[in-house]
Amino acid sequence: MAEERRTRLSPDERRAQLVALGVAALADRPLDELSLDDLAAQAGVSRGLLFYYFESKQGFHREVVRTARDAMLRATEPATDLPPLERLHDTLERIVRFVREHRGTFFSLVRGAASGDLRVQEVVEQARSLQTERIVTVLGEMGVAESPTLRMALRSWVAFAEQYLVEAAVGTEVSEDDVVALLERTALLVVTAADPESAPLLPA
Repeated sequence: MAEERRTRLSPDERRAQLVALGVAALADRPLDELSLDDLAAQAGVSRGLLFYYFESKQGFHREVVRTARDAMLRATEPATDLPPLERLHDTLERIVRFVREHRGTFFSLVRGAASGDLRVQEVVEQARSLQTERIVTVLGEMGVAESPTLRMALRSWVAFAEQYLVEAAVGTEVSEDDVVALLERTALLVVTAADPESAPLLPA
């Protein structure tokens, strides 16, 4: 009966299925507590097949984190048809919404930066770099000059924003609007602190 229920998938489809199951499991447990036996059983395959596709538990974790990262980046893709400040606000709204709806996934991404696996760290750092670049683009459209100091300050703000989002997502006593407002204010304050000459270009 178990063999009859098992759906025949191509190797690429089976691989994608296993990764999707891993990402879904992040809703209930952290990355390092994912059970390969449970995931293989859900997919109706042997544990050995999972290792065949990903070579190791760490290899599977990397693919899960990469897929979760890509899902977050797609969900928070800036709306380029909006003016710069509106785009920043809209992007922050969607980031906050993503974290509230996919808390476990976001937690695993943030924790991934502290992983002992350098390649998992690299996956997370790529997301941070892209988020920083998105803000730099918004500021550039507003006339703020890019500089190494500004970029480093914004990269640090991204790390702050991640931790604040983790704290705010633990409970619902802080509204989404309040979270967005704080992130928006602190981002602009970081910009003016890093580049005082940018102050006239930004809202008071």
